[in-house]
Amino acid sequence: MKQSTKDEIKASIKDFYLPRYNDIPNVGLYLEQVVKYISGYLEPLGNFSLTNSMVSNYVKKGLIANPVKKQYDRDQIAYLLFIAIAKNVLSMEDIRLLFELQRKIYGEKKAYDYFCNEFENVLDYVFGVKETLDTVGHDVNDTKDMLRNTIIAVAYTIYLDKYFAAFHSEKEEAKSETEAEI
Repeated sequence: MKQSTKDEIKASIKDFYLPRYNDIPNVGLYLEQVVKYISGYLEPLGNFSLTNSMVSNYVKKGLIANPVKKQYDRDQIAYLLFIAIAKNVLSMEDIRLLFELQRKIYGEKKAYDYFCNEFENVLDYVFGVKETLDTVGHDVNDTKDMLRNTIIAVAYTIYLDKYFAAFHSEKEEAKSETEAEI
């Protein structure tokens, strides 16, 4: 793979961030607004999708609370951001269990902000934006380890997806150039 392509992959994630808990709107967003809001943040990651029907299913399965007057609040949006990312490596039951464990230890705001910090930390490391993986938070427990390992799995999945997409693109370009020469 060309160095410029590797640099493009690295750059694709360099400025990625998730909104922190207090930055998430708490005015109540309708389903379509929630999906658009979350999709906007996750777009740089690649194949991370969230649809209206997915959100409705998460409500039906009890992963997030029912909307009030068809509007979703900050807690629900934070949960949906986590679900949209974690569902790529965890089952819904494991996501539910991780939610329960996190809530017992930290509460929604602290758990979500920790997730954001750790996710950005791991992405920067996996994509080579920084040389070392930082220690995030002060406590050490199994729940924290489970979350970090989930995030590591997601980050490597994102990296591999971007890497293979770039590889296939370069392969197609080379094929087109060869055909043009003939």
